[in-house]
Amino acid sequence: MNPYRILVVDDEEDLCEILQFNLETEGYQVDVAYSAEEALQKKITNYHLILLDVMMGEMSGFRMGRLLRENPKTAAISIIYLTAKDSETDRLTGFNIGADDYISKPFSIREMLARVKAVIRRVETTQTIAKVDELTYEKLIMHLDHKKVLLDGIEVPFTKKEYEILKLFLENKNRVFSRDEMLTRVWSDEVIVLDRTIDVNITRLRKKIGPYGKNIVTRLGYGYCFEE
Repeated sequence: MNPYRILVVDDEEDLCEILQFNLETEGYQVDVAYSAEEALQKKITNYHLILLDVMMGEMSGFRMGRLLRENPKTAAISIIYLTAKDSETDRLTGFNIGADDYISKPFSIREMLARVKAVIRRVETTQTIAKVDELTYEKLIMHLDHKKVLLDGIEVPFTKKEYEILKLFLENKNRVFSRDEMLTRVWSDEVIVLDRTIDVNITRLRKKIGPYGKNIVTRLGYGYCFEE
């Protein structure tokens, strides 16, 4: 099943039923609310995307959208506005609030599905780029931009070489690196380095990463690797 959860918010029950059916056919997990007030009673943080009608009851979709964007916990949730209003002013209002897309009624189901997929694709791309700055293994986290290592939320001091070795391992889990490869990658700026230097750094590294030290294994005659 598609891991993405979508909330459809519209006061037209027939339209909600159609949208829910077609989105679920595509594999999405879909819930429905018939007003902004009803939607806000749900755990909004469970959803990746909201299809949000603009013209509804007491609270408009624009008002609900503003509330979501003002709350840090829900600010990143994608929103596609659904509306019969098609003026430039209305579209700009939606985008200024932080809309990810804007679909004017009436619309085809194929168009709706294509726009949903496009928004999700953009979110996936953004998340992938964001993750480049972070390497993780369970509760072991490396912040590449700040050159920090956290173990269970607590920063652990690392030398530059220890940091580079751990980075090499986490970027290439389960791959065995020979001593020569490690010397080339980590000690490329130094003229003479003994094999013993690598062993000493590996020993210190194992101690610093606590329970994950056992993941750094020795392959006799070959080298070292970080096993998942």
